Amino acid sequence: MQLNFTVEDDVFRAAAREWLLASVPAAPPPHDGPAARAYALAWLARCHAGGWSGISWPSEYGGRGLSPERLIIWYEEYVRARAPSVLDCTFVALNHAGPTLIACGSTEQKAFHLPKILTGQVIWCQGFSEPGAGSDLASLATTGVVEGDHLVVNGQKIWSSFADVADYQELLIRTAPGFRRHQGLSWVICDMRSPGITVRPIENLAGATHFAEVFYDNVRIPLSNVVGDLHDGWRVAMNTLSFERKTAAIGLQLDLSVKVEDLIALAMPAPGSAMAERLATLRAEAASLRAMTYRTLLRQPATASDGSLVRLCFAELAQRVHRATMDVLGAEALIASQATHDYLESYSETIAGGTAEIQRNIIAERILGLPRVKAA
Repeated sequence: MQLNFTVEDDVFRAAAREWLLASVPAAPPPHDGPAARAYALAWLARCHAGGWSGISWPSEYGGRGLSPERLIIWYEEYVRARAPSVLDCTFVALNHAGPTLIACGSTEQKAFHLPKILTGQVIWCQGFSEPGAGSDLASLATTGVVEGDHLVVNGQKIWSSFADVADYQELLIRTAPGFRRHQGLSWVICDMRSPGITVRPIENLAGATHFAEVFYDNVRIPLSNVVGDLHDGWRVAMNTLSFERKTAAIGLQLDLSVKVEDLIALAMPAPGSAMAERLATLRAEAASLRAMTYRTLLRQPATASDGSLVRLCFAELAQRVHRATMDVLGAEALIASQATHDYLESYSETIAGGTAEIQRNIIAERILGLPRVKAA
């Protein structure tokens, strides 16, 4: 896909490049815990002070209200500058919670939460998946019972990114007894400091603990924290997932092209060798993903199925790129802590945000028109 940028776009690009060159931290970010939280919030606060937070957020909510083309330019320059990964502790707030509140939240919810998100004051986590309801989100069982002007929440969530350092959580619960599947759910803002919440970090293959289990024991959440209407959580959650699968990971997707070019420079493969062919294929696949990302972002009207195409392509390509990095490094990979960390982290890509199998089902049914597969 070919984009035609204007002279004004070029001026914007130059300003972004100059600011990033002067502002990107020299020290790499910590992988998890309070240190990762402090690093991510400080970086977001620096971006906000420089006018680079909320590029595409509407101006009435503190963003710059810029076009998708400008968002693309920003992320192109961001990854070129090797700026901190967009998948840090602020990811959920900036790319899930904030956009969902803009689309579905009340005036009061927007006024209270959006400024704190954009200026780097708070961390959010996601409370969707459960031990028995991961990719099948409609099967969730965590309950919220209305008592007066509060919901009393009981249950468990799992794979809640950054829950151990979060201030708030986007929490999906079942609030209408007797309803099944997607009916009777509610999307609520949960204060992670509420009594009755227990967070248990989960260590992944890479040794990081940015996932966690969260347990709720009679946690009281004000009804004013319901986003949208009570029992209307499925509609709100679909908004959240559409952001997650379409615009949230633009920086990660574009960063793969940079990683491939860095890998080619590191490997310096002999022309015609098997490694040269492998790296050339990765370069072509990264270019294809970049074009697909641009198409999805700019396509009007956009569909949720487009996000599944990009998500699946990115997840599997990321694993191939990191595997190739390990092969190029060889024995050195054993002491290259960042490369090993990224390789092990990449195993989660075909699970997070909906498994590869779920994405293939969506593509098959909604894009290719194939019959729905019935459970045995």
